[in-house]
Amino acid sequence: MIEWIVILLIVAAIASLLGFRGVAGVSAGIAKVLILVVLVGILLLLFFGVLAFA
Repeated sequence: MIEWIVILLIVAAIASLLGFRGVAGVSAGIAKVLILVVLVGILLLLFFGVLAFA
């Protein structure tokens, strides 16, 4: 999933440089959502991992 985040951020940067604001905004928005999903997943893994070993 981190690969998708990097790809979307690269697409957003290139689209922004070329003047495609809509494409840049959409790809950056999707990347933000994926970053949030990854962070929540990591927090859940840490939380349940601590509970499992406690």
